[in-house]
Parts: sequence; C-alpha cells; structure tokens
Amino acid sequence: MPPPAERIRHIPVPTPRGDTVDTYHGQKVADPYRWLEEDSEQVQRWTQAQNALTRQVIDAIPGRADLAKRIEQLLSVGDVNAPVPRRTPWGAWRYFYTKREGLSNQPTLYVREGLTGKDVVVFDVNTLAADGTAAIDWYYPSPDGRRIAYGVSRDGSEESTLYVREIARNGDVKQLEEEIPRTRYCSLAWKPNGAGFYYTRYPKTGEVPKGEENYHRAIFDHTLGEDPGKDAKLFGEGREMTDSPSVDLSPNGRWLAVVVHQGWAKTELYVRDMTRAKSEFVPIAVGKEANYSPIAADDAIYVLTNDDAPRGRLLKVDPNKPERALWKDVIPESENTLEDVTLVGRQLIAAYVRDASSLLLRYDLSGRSLGEIELPVLGTAWVQGAHDGREVFVGFTSFAVKSDVYRVPLFGGVKRELWQRVETPTEADAVKVDQFFATSKDGTRVPYFVVRRSDVALDGTAPAMIAAYGGFNISVVPEFLQGAAVLLERGGVFVQANLRGGGEYGEAWHKAGMFTKKQNVFDDMFAVIEDVKARKVAAPDRVGISGGSNGGLLVGAMLVQHPLSFRVAVARVPLMDMLRYQRFLIAKLWIPEYGEASDADMFPALRAYSPYHNVEDGVAYPATLMTAAESDSRVHPLHARKMTAALQWATSSDEPILVRLESKAGHGAGKPITKRVEEYADVYSFMMWKLGMLK
Repeated sequence: MPPPAERIRHIPVPTPRGDTVDTYHGQKVADPYRWLEEDSEQVQRWTQAQNALTRQVIDAIPGRADLAKRIEQLLSVGDVNAPVPRRTPWGAWRYFYTKREGLSNQPTLYVREGLTGKDVVVFDVNTLAADGTAAIDWYYPSPDGRRIAYGVSRDGSEESTLYVREIARNGDVKQLEEEIPRTRYCSLAWKPNGAGFYYTRYPKTGEVPKGEENYHRAIFDHTLGEDPGKDAKLFGEGREMTDSPSVDLSPNGRWLAVVVHQGWAKTELYVRDMTRAKSEFVPIAVGKEANYSPIAADDAIYVLTNDDAPRGRLLKVDPNKPERALWKDVIPESENTLEDVTLVGRQLIAAYVRDASSLLLRYDLSGRSLGEIELPVLGTAWVQGAHDGREVFVGFTSFAVKSDVYRVPLFGGVKRELWQRVETPTEADAVKVDQFFATSKDGTRVPYFVVRRSDVALDGTAPAMIAAYGGFNISVVPEFLQGAAVLLERGGVFVQANLRGGGEYGEAWHKAGMFTKKQNVFDDMFAVIEDVKARKVAAPDRVGISGGSNGGLLVGAMLVQHPLSFRVAVARVPLMDMLRYQRFLIAKLWIPEYGEASDADMFPALRAYSPYHNVEDGVAYPATLMTAAESDSRVHPLHARKMTAALQWATSSDEPILVRLESKAGHGAGKPITKRVEEYADVYSFMMWKLGMLK
C-alpha cells in the first residue's frame, strides 16, 4: 500500500534549471525551463517521474476510490442533444441527433423519421477504438435528409477527417467513398440537391511553409464521388494565414456567405452569387472592429452583429444591394446580449444571455415580437430548426438538470413539449442557486452563481470551489455539474464567476478583459474570492479555485498575484508562458485576444501577468494540481510542465505542487468516459482533500 498522502507530499521531482535568457525590448527575461518545451527523452523521463509523484499523492487520498465510483455513476447518465430537422423528398421529417447512454465512451449519431419513429444508428464511433479515443467532432445533414457529413478525430486531437453516409428511405445506412482529412472545426454547407457541399479544410504537409499547416484555412467546393484533392478552392487564397473563414448557403443555393474570423473581436463578411458564372465575392462588411455572423436566406442575408451595438442586433442586407446605407434593423440592441438567431418557418428565434443565463424570444421577419419561449428554470438553452420548418427543438441544461430536449411548435399555440430527457442522478429540488455580485478593483460589478445543496447554509463554514474562464467572448452559463456534483453532495459549495473577457454583457465586457486590459479579469476573480468570504458563502480558509485553458491562465495568474487568498488551485490544460505561447500549435490565432511579446506596446502587460515569469522564490504557494495532454492540439503541454517546475523550485510551503500529464488525450473535446472518470476523480479528490472534505 502507498504511504499516506500527507507523508509524501513534500517530495518534489528534481528539475534541472537552465541559463536561457531572452531579451525583449531591452529587458532581459530568464527562462530556466526552456528545455521542457521539447519532445525529448529527457522530457519523457521527467514526465514519468512527475506522473509517478502525482499518482503517489492522489492515490493515497482517503476516499478517492469511493469518489471515483460516484463520478462514474454521474457520468453514466448520458447526454442527448437537440435534433437537427430535415424534410425528405417524400415529405417526411428526419431528426438527426447524438446521444450517449450509460458508460458508452462517445455519443452515437442517430436519425429518427417522424417525431415518434424508430431511432436508426447512422454511425457509432465507439466501434473505431476500444478505449474510446475516437470521437465525432461535428456533423451536417443534407437539406433533403438523405445524407450526412461528419468528422472523426482520434486521441483528443480534434484533427478531423470528413466522411459521408447515406440513409435510404427504408433506413438502411451506407458509407460513401468520401474521405477528406484536415477538416478540423469544419464549416460545411450542403448544396440544395445534396450532391455536394462547400466546406473548409486546412492544408496538407508540403502545401504551405513548414510550421504553418495549422493555419491557412480555406473554403473548397466538393462534389460527391469526385477526388477531393482536385476540389476547387473558392476562398482563402492570398489571405493572412491566421484568417479563418466559415460558410453559410441560402436554401435555394444562390447566396454563399463567408464570414472570416480574425480573432474573437473582429470578422469580415462576404457574399457570392453562385448562379452567375465567374461571379466574385462581394464584401459586405470589412475593416471594422466588429463581429458579423450571417444567416443566408433566399432573398436576404440576415446579419447578427455588434457593429454599433455592443450587446448585439440583427440586420437585414439585400445581397443585390449590399451598401451599408441600405442595411435594415430587424432586431435592435437591447439590455440583454444577443448571442444567436435561428431562422425557422419565417420566424426568428433569438437566443439572449440575461445576467449569464438564457432567454429565448420570437420575432417575425420584420422584427415584430411574437413572445417568449419559456424555459423551465434558470439555465442554458440552444435552438435547432429547419428554414422550412414549423417547430424548433430546444436543448436545455442547468446546474440541476442534465439534459432535456423540448419540441416547441411555432404555430397553433407555442407550448413546449418534452421530446427526450436524460434523467438527472440528483434531485433538482435539492439544489439551490443564488446569484450575487462582487465589486472589482475599478468598481465594476461582477456576477457569480452560488450552487449548493438546499440544506447547506451560507454561514461561513462550508468549503467552496470557484470556477471561471474570462476570455474569448465566451459566456459562462449554467450547466449540469457532472463533476462538481460530488462536491455538492458532500456539503460543498460551487461558485461560477462571470468575469470580464467573456461575452455575458456584450462586446464591451469582452474588450474590457483582453489585450492590455487582461488584468481586469484577474482583478474580477480576486474580487469574487473576497466577496465569497465576506458574504459567508465559504469559510475563509476553505476556498479553492479551478479553470481550464484560458481559465487555466486565470488560475496561474491568481497563483502568482494572490497566492494566499485560497487554499488549493487546479489548472487544466493551462496557458502559463505568455511570452512564447504564440510559437506553438494553433496559438497564433490567439494573438488578437492576448497580443504578443514582440509588440513593444503589449510586452509590458504580458510580462506583468505571465504566470510562469512571475513565480517568486520563497513564496508559500498553495496546493496546486495542473493537468495537460500530449495530444492537445490547442494548448501545448509545455505550459503545465514549465509552471510546475517553476513552482516546485520556488515554493516555501509544504503543499504539493503536482502535474498530471496524460497520453492519448487532447484539450478535452471528445475525451472518453473512462478517461473523464479518472481525471475528475483525481481533480475533485485533490480539491476536496485540501478543502478538508476528505480525511
């Protein structure tokens, strides 16, 4: 048996320090762990030693095994997504959706003909890998519901290969010959006859300079049965390599709309008439610091934008006369943040974020209000529908509801009907949710949710875990707490903070937490930590923090800026070296969000908060666990490696500084249940052990 965790927590793994020093704009910056960026035998040995230490500590935590069993039960409840409806040539409706049941590692792709018809398996990705490390990344049914394009990746890499399956009228499924690699995050628009599609893919090795293969995304035209290597490139030639185009096509196939993402605060919009020979893409919106998202209709392009409307509005553009002066307001800006619009049966379903939870409103095509689609409780909703449909499907989740799907008829009485439900393994009535506001350093009110068991009092004695993200215009909204449920069941409190940098209050909220204003995000998080203590949401000495990816950067910044304000930290797949991050994987795409150290105006801000570069010798850092994955195609594991080594070297406390480096896993998307159970068990047992919940 391993020794008790408290007896081995002080044994660090020796990590050699180098003498690398870089000079940025005349300032020398040490990088003693540069060698941990490499994929070398030395790094592999270091990784094995670190993983062995982590296993020694975590496996010795009392109650870890029981916690893993409960997490497995929680994850076994499955998931179901709102279906994508399509009308067939014979007049029936088909509904495409994914569902995961029991301990199946990955969701299965189904089609159902008719609302109550038999479910037919279109593709079960679980058959590709016994360990569950193959995943469906995305799927697009054809307009007539006879075919579906989908992407499959392995080992969490998100490097999709595109395939196509055909579903006969009798339900028989046949895989077609199509196999198109390099379709990561694919955007795809089927042609009306279902004989081909426009799609995005990345270049193959040798097509662009070495090291640029994860950029240069372009749009191609594919006809089923033809060699994809000969597909015509329609858009992307000669553009900046970090430009990322996506496509939308009007139902009649005439208008091809292309939106080009240039970071998370700026896009460009183009349209092309595909019925005219040798037509060109016409710019609709270019050169302005705003986002534009198109919905291509037969006679118009509807555009969701924050142009002169930080909280979003919907415009109507005549593609024959796209001049800005002729744009028409359809849904004006309001006090809530407009995040998405779905065009269904000549109605517009607008999805808003109101104080970090969902609000669904209906409008006709002129913008006249048709009322609200009511949701069961405070939570998060997303909408699916067909342009020629008479119904929408609303996927719904909340802190206490795992996965509900409602059908909402849009005519003859709008009343939601339960279509499918995944039974929640906890009693919804037993969970209480409050929302409070903290005051940040500059006076900004920062909202956060407090989730607890209804019999747990806010009297300053409970342990609490605070999770946050704060970046990339992403709204952090309520969702079922598959992992954190174990925290609640044992009397803990879960806090979800909505920091600047996110999209909860529109583009102004986003821009207040990016570039040189990134420090606002960290100030917001500190304000929430202190407010949680002041309101007696948690005991002052029983607070932990958690975040992943950009949220892992947040955790790293809190470690070096406020190490004594919390007891334990978990940083999942984090960014930690903000002076060199853009050199690895796809990180050049994030320069519009963070800036880069080569920019003399940005360097001071990056240097000031970059977690790795602000670790100080002799500071009593709290217990810390970092996670990373070797197949991560977004955030390189070097960040977790270097930060772990720096903290282990510098800390003056006896608290463990651990890293969990996983093979055959990526950033998180498509991770099989078996791996999720083990990771959640490690993360929550570590967090709860240090919060005094496991003894």
